[in-house]
Amino acid sequence: MSTHLIGGGWDGEAAAAVYGPFLAEAGTDPTVACLLIDEGDGVEYFARFEAVLRAVAPCVPVPVPVPPGGTFDPASLDGADALLVCGGLTPAYHDALADVLDALTLRVMRGLPYAGFSAGAAIAAEHAVVGGWLSDGVPVCPPDTAEDLEELDVRPGLGLLPGAVEVHTAQWGTLPRLVEVVARGLARQGVAVDENTLLTVDGHSARVSGAGRVHLVRTGTAPGEAVVRAYGAGEEFAL
Repeated sequence: MSTHLIGGGWDGEAAAAVYGPFLAEAGTDPTVACLLIDEGDGVEYFARFEAVLRAVAPCVPVPVPVPPGGTFDPASLDGADALLVCGGLTPAYHDALADVLDALTLRVMRGLPYAGFSAGAAIAAEHAVVGGWLSDGVPVCPPDTAEDLEELDVRPGLGLLPGAVEVHTAQWGTLPRLVEVVARGLARQGVAVDENTLLTVDGHSARVSGAGRVHLVRTGTAPGEAVVRAYGAGEEFAL
């Protein structure tokens, strides 16, 4: 079963490329559970995902809202054919899932298709980069991308792919944060996904779709060194 990582973005022209592989894997007319942190705008936020999913393929999106500070109940996925973890404040998503990471990972490993949009992509990896714009006090990305955190914060993720994931890469300037994560040894590798771009991971094979690029960051040969390579739509690489 593949893991589908979406770097954010709402470009309708890229929707089929970004959501199509996930919905195809989910089956015919699937019920798609849409996990979101509801800060009071959950109905409107879910409606955006419902519209884009239905525009790509016949499906039945179902909202699974979790209030800020609440905990996600894996039983809410009973009857779902696939799971889309939506975007928002990444630390809030991680907090909602922290106590049930193993249970959720087990469901996905048993065959529940998983797509992560923005925050949902960031928490999918072995190491979840949840925010921060400083590394020991040194700026590594714009403060507006810090997710209400100061220092770089990397936590245990779902482990659906090795390494770490960054999102909104070209749009928010988050690639340097991932480079810092790898250079400091907080993850041995990572992928940074642009908006309106999909990275489909199947085991150790990754494939890019959509409008932007994915950057692969690996540990270099020298201490503190990170090596970066960019991939575009249609290209594949090994993780």
